[in-house]
Amino acid sequence: MELSLIIILTGIFGFYMAWNIGANDVANAMGTSVGSRALTYRNAIIVAAVFEFLGAFLVGSHVTSTIQSKILEVSFFEGREIDLALGMMAALVSAGLWLQIATWRGWPASTTHSILGSLFGLGLATGGFGVIKWGIVWHIVLSWIISPLFGGLIAYLMFLVILRGIIRRKDPRKALIQVVPPILFVFFFVLTLNLFYKGLKHLSLDLNVWQIFGCAILAGLIALTAGYILVPMAVRKKRHGHSRRQVEGVFVVLQIMTACYMAFAHGANDVANAIGPLSAVVTIVNKGIQDLGESVPLWVLLLGGTGIVAGLATWGYKVMQTIGHNITGIAPTRGFAAEFGAATTVLVCSKMGLPVSTTHTLVGAVVGIGLLRGMASINMKVIKQIFLSWLISIPFSAILCAILYFLFKWIWTLSQ
Repeated sequence: MELSLIIILTGIFGFYMAWNIGANDVANAMGTSVGSRALTYRNAIIVAAVFEFLGAFLVGSHVTSTIQSKILEVSFFEGREIDLALGMMAALVSAGLWLQIATWRGWPASTTHSILGSLFGLGLATGGFGVIKWGIVWHIVLSWIISPLFGGLIAYLMFLVILRGIIRRKDPRKALIQVVPPILFVFFFVLTLNLFYKGLKHLSLDLNVWQIFGCAILAGLIALTAGYILVPMAVRKKRHGHSRRQVEGVFVVLQIMTACYMAFAHGANDVANAIGPLSAVVTIVNKGIQDLGESVPLWVLLLGGTGIVAGLATWGYKVMQTIGHNITGIAPTRGFAAEFGAATTVLVCSKMGLPVSTTHTLVGAVVGIGLLRGMASINMKVIKQIFLSWLISIPFSAILCAILYFLFKWIWTLSQ
């Protein structure tokens, strides 16, 4: 087997993994918007296609250093670089297969945990426990607990503000004018912080904490001012319509904004799960193991971004159905609260150094808003299935990756 053939095969497997990320993980970000009918399925694909691709292509090039520094002791593979390259191929296939199974079942799985599980399996298969940096395992276990709870709590509190501050007020139209602008301030403040810390942190903008907070406050003030101007105009324009429908109409716009943001941030960060192993193989074959962590080739970013969009367009409807309809009913106000809860949790946990899953956080947020309608409004059967899939994700990917690694290693040996 030629080394160039390894790159070609890894490219195919990388696209396969990216396709499954699009089918499963991107559907998480779009699910609440489709479920609330803020976006049609077709429009959700268009929004995701644009912003996921931009996020992946423009700010997704940080991936190989993550693999090198946080998961495996790469120095262990010095002198046996081909083992690492074959292992990365196996990791992409095993993680992709698990995601495909989860998507087929309609389960919102964690792409981050599936690739981490695969790399754990690779470490155990090639060098045993000493190759794995086990500290991250406990971080992951902690994030399973923290991210859904925090996402659910923040979404619950945000929807409680909307419910009591607007929907249940005597005059919801007047309440819209009073309450929405401050919500816009908080929303854009958090969104801007999240963008700098989570989505754009790898652009090396060299901004200190105070500068980032200044940008966030400025964005919030601009949104606050725009809210005090635009919301009264919207209320006057449709003053004869049903008040609840008018409230939901205003939040449709906000939810579309959150959908664009989440798609960009997701493309910037989670494309790593597909192109990280691919970029590592390209570097190993062309330069050697010592150059891992260098810049990612543009064609690798292009392949990852294209695969994500293709996956959403062809198979994303299954997980969208689960997030948007099967857990609990979603309206634009609820969808906005869920996405706000998820975005805020990702920001806080990222600053704490916890590798949170967008999937886990968003599911927790959707459950949180469902609780305001009572436990009867939540489909506990679906929740149990999702939770079971989370528990299975890492061990399944790890075992499958180890098996595939030994298979690829055997084929490589026969070809020499």
